[in-house]
Amino acid sequence: MREPKAAGENPLKTLQGLGQSIWIDFIQRGMILSGELQRLIDEDGVSGVTSNPTIFEKAIDHSQDYDNAIHLLALEGKNAAEMYETLVIDDIQHAADILRPLYETTDGADGFVSLEVSPHLAHDTAGTIAEGRRLWNHVARPNVLIKVPATEEGVPAIRQLIGEGINVNITLLFGLARYRQVIEAYLGGLEDAVAKHLPLRNISSVASFFLSRIDVLVDPLLQKDAAKEAGNENGTLALRGLTALSCARLAYRIYRDVFGGERFRRFSARGARTQRLLWASTSTKNPEYPDVKYVEPLIGPGTINTLPLETLRAYRDHGKPRAALTDNVSEARGVLERLSHLGYDLETISRRLEEEGARKFNESFDLLLSTIARKSDRQSDIAPAAAVSGPARGRRRG
Repeated sequence: MREPKAAGENPLKTLQGLGQSIWIDFIQRGMILSGELQRLIDEDGVSGVTSNPTIFEKAIDHSQDYDNAIHLLALEGKNAAEMYETLVIDDIQHAADILRPLYETTDGADGFVSLEVSPHLAHDTAGTIAEGRRLWNHVARPNVLIKVPATEEGVPAIRQLIGEGINVNITLLFGLARYRQVIEAYLGGLEDAVAKHLPLRNISSVASFFLSRIDVLVDPLLQKDAAKEAGNENGTLALRGLTALSCARLAYRIYRDVFGGERFRRFSARGARTQRLLWASTSTKNPEYPDVKYVEPLIGPGTINTLPLETLRAYRDHGKPRAALTDNVSEARGVLERLSHLGYDLETISRRLEEEGARKFNESFDLLLSTIARKSDRQSDIAPAAAVSGPARGRRRG
């Protein structure tokens, strides 16, 4: 691993001055206990953590960090689902405690860690609301965001939770039309919170727009169509790799229009925060593209980029920070218009990505529970090396 550059030369730290926060899309008990998370905060300016079932499955399966805790929980008679919740909530609480000073020094603007409701609830509004409330109360940290999917059933859950003063990270967001619904759910939640006399300043939300997965789906379709064309192959192929970035630029335009508008100003006067745009799925999947493709062009005030560690290290090494998010907005609109002219219905594509994303998270969640059960069986005859079920620390309450 390359050593970090001096603070003045570290591109990641430069992003702070451009109004963008960097979060990491990774969590593992070892990085918490070793001090790595704190080093990322101190040296790279990392100001938040996101998690999902896939991340936790890899963390638990590919390390021994959780083996002793799993053994002890098995001795207590816990099943795999109960073990999962105990392990994950302990990690989330500890990460939140490490980020708490940042949360306080930024007056609640940053320093968050996210925890997702069960992906099996993606199409269950009432179930999502109930689990969101339960996790919020169980974690008991003001700098936690409960992740709720931007499905048709998830949108009303977003409004309900926001209206109860619960912080929400909207996940599995792929399309501009859905993004408008998510914003409306947030504003409606603020209206509900006002009616309940809740302090708006204590409510935080981010909208996680997934990017690289859009190009992963659209690019092969463009390539396939180009192969069938005669004389216009280059015109179609020229759109490869542009869909996600174009959607992001137009989403940011929507963000600026709404949160700079009169309706939100009424909430802002009461202390409300904007629902920040968070760029998710930012690792480059296509080796033909730059490894910072979903970082470099998407720098703008009021945004967050959540990076897997590999992408974070790449940007630390050769990132060239510049506020570029508002560049080429007309060109971005032109890209989406050309795609529509070619017969690509981006809302249909976004719904497909939403369904695929929910299915993949379900698969990861089920695999996670299987992994815990397998490790529990393997550890059943092995005495734990240390009688602790999680990171040793004092508990901080909100």
